[in-house]
Amino acid sequence: MKNIDVKELIEAMDELEKEIGISKKYLIDSLQAALEAAYKKNFLTGDNSNAKVDINEATGQIHVYSVKTAVKKVENPLLEISLDEAKRYNKKVKEGETVDVEIIPKDFGRIAAQTAKQVVVQKIREAERDIVYTEYHDKTGEIVSGIIQKIESKYIVLDLGKLEGVMPLKEQVPTEKYHVNDKIK
Repeated sequence: MKNIDVKELIEAMDELEKEIGISKKYLIDSLQAALEAAYKKNFLTGDNSNAKVDINEATGQIHVYSVKTAVKKVENPLLEISLDEAKRYNKKVKEGETVDVEIIPKDFGRIAAQTAKQVVVQKIREAERDIVYTEYHDKTGEIVSGIIQKIESKYIVLDLGKLEGVMPLKEQVPTEKYHVNDKIK
């Protein structure tokens, strides 16, 4: 795949790892899943479980493979490859084993890129949620400090660092006056 700037992709993953705390390995796995989903959705029909995307973590090189089973007589060319042809990819392959055949999708396209983007964004959001949950789950029942961002009639919105919190009316001290930018516990 030549349309993706590999250096820029690796830099973006490094940046996300530093800023948000999502591991590069998780991001690469998410990107692999996204590209597989996009490829299957846009290029394969029928049983499309044979697509595999491989991303080199060091270089960022992306390769798409079709995983095919080596057989004597090919009945389904999407899933099977003749034993003679399979030996071109792996000389030690035996009948019934699988072979990765590299494919270069022509015109991966805007729709495939959009599908991949949606899957990656969803995975990043899930990871962010998990990080925040892990960080604050242990603090249940504890008093935390925050800065008042917004005051509404029934609740106050607080900046707690990595996330915003809501303090409902029933948790507010009735005699206390709250002001935006005040630090409270």
